[in-house]
Amino acid sequence: MLTLFERYIGSTMLKATATTLVVLVMLLVFFTMVEEMGDVGRGDYRLRDAFLVSVLSAPRYMFEAFPVAALIGSLIGLGSMGAHGELIAMRGSGFSLRQIVLAVMKTGLLMMALVFAFGELVAPPSEQWSAQHRMEKMQEKVTSKSRYGFWARDGRAFINIRTILPGSRLEDIYVYEFDDNRRLTLATHAERAEHQVDHWLMYQIRQSEISENGISQRQLDQARWDSLLDPGLLSAIVVQPTMLPINELYHYIRVMQDNGQSATSYEVAFWVKLATPLGTLVMLFITIPFVLAHQRFINVGQRVFLGIMLGMAFYMFSRGMSYVAVVYDFNPMLSAFIPVASFLAIGLFMLRRAR
Repeated sequence: MLTLFERYIGSTMLKATATTLVVLVMLLVFFTMVEEMGDVGRGDYRLRDAFLVSVLSAPRYMFEAFPVAALIGSLIGLGSMGAHGELIAMRGSGFSLRQIVLAVMKTGLLMMALVFAFGELVAPPSEQWSAQHRMEKMQEKVTSKSRYGFWARDGRAFINIRTILPGSRLEDIYVYEFDDNRRLTLATHAERAEHQVDHWLMYQIRQSEISENGISQRQLDQARWDSLLDPGLLSAIVVQPTMLPINELYHYIRVMQDNGQSATSYEVAFWVKLATPLGTLVMLFITIPFVLAHQRFINVGQRVFLGIMLGMAFYMFSRGMSYVAVVYDFNPMLSAFIPVASFLAIGLFMLRRAR
């Protein structure tokens, strides 16, 4: 149960964070719209499609920009309270520094729970549908994705792919070919397929040829597959590792490890997704001693600038550690939590001085 004191601090932070987040997302959507307009005219891609793709990117931007928005929002919110003497009055009336920290952390936990749920439930399907719509319009191919995998039409054939892996690799592929009278003539299943240069290569194939005389079956170790299916279309269907839900990330890691493929980038994304909520809380924690130490001497513009600089420093440090993990085979879990631990140490040091 939140006290009146905690609710007041929380509402001030929430308002400032929400305003900052809306502004950041609108700017990012606008820049995306400008970038997408360069592709207008390719295939059946029109201005309305560019606008739709840009708007559908908003959930992803909301999830990615939230740590910076929370940092800037807390600096503005708590900074305005400090500038008007409210924090001094609170401490003078008996509220300790520990109570202020707890109030900020409780608000941060609430915000992180909402945004984490949003990033797990809304952002991935929105990003996937946006990428699929974009490629469909540009390449003028009919595709869809359901719980039964990816579906596409290739001439008189219908293709169902259950698993799409990075690097134009497919698993569990079904191809159904029809004649001019829309009768099924050939059903093919392949365990996996890889794109070479101008064609696909299928492995471990089972085929059933259907004719008026009956059904004949055959098996092949491998065969060339001359499909018009574009690897670019398939790569667009695969959502970035950072935007996959936790359970799908875990599934991808298991599948790639079982196939002897490197899953480091997905492991890094998995641990980063777990570390991001903690990182955001740490960034909120850092704002407290800074605001208390400079309550009346920094204006709003300086607070925004400080928030951007701190956010960029944390982002660059986190990205740098992710690259280290991928390139030098460093432990993915440590690469995700080292930036969080480093900034927490900075925050504790600043808080000790603020006491």
